[in-house]
Amino acid sequence: MHGYGPTPQQQTTSRPSPATLTAVRVILVTVTVLSCGLLGWVAMLRLAIVTRRPRDWVLLVVVMVLNAALFAFIMSTPDDPDEMSDASVLLMLLWIVALLAGVITYYLYVEIRHYSSLRSLGSSPPYTAPAHPAPLPYQQHPAQQQLHQHQQQQHQQPQPNPYTVQTPPPTPTPAPQRLDQVRAELDELSDYLRKESRDGEGR
Repeated sequence: MHGYGPTPQQQTTSRPSPATLTAVRVILVTVTVLSCGLLGWVAMLRLAIVTRRPRDWVLLVVVMVLNAALFAFIMSTPDDPDEMSDASVLLMLLWIVALLAGVITYYLYVEIRHYSSLRSLGSSPPYTAPAHPAPLPYQQHPAQQQLHQHQQQQHQQPQPNPYTVQTPPPTPTPAPQRLDQVRAELDELSDYLRKESRDGEGR
């Protein structure tokens, strides 16, 4: 039978403090805004590392491609703003705004939701295996208890040694008074016989 061992404890992942998370989010959002979305892939990279989901890695690649395309579009425009057409300016502004809004919104939403789910899982009480009652001591039947006690008493009684020679009990010696009585009776009997023999001769 297998014994019940201690229940394995779930390993809890170490989470940074809320202040640290807030500081990291502020820094990444600020970098994304100041770079006009060109460094938005940094926030997406952190998100992909934190969540480890394939979808976030795919979105990271998409953001990097959009950033590279935006950078190439900006480099292709003339240096003089007056020479740029209104369509080019409008396209570049829409591109930057859409990239900023999409990266910042998605990054903050997914990361906050991810850490909230981890916090809710960490606050739930861990699963504990049901406690098994301790087995009761074996109780013997009254007849078995009496037999056990009788066997113990037999073991406690001293057993005779089979190798010792048993000496016969000493025979009692007749008392001196008994000897005197027998002698007196024998004397009387002999006197009686003498008298009988004398009487027979006198006749």
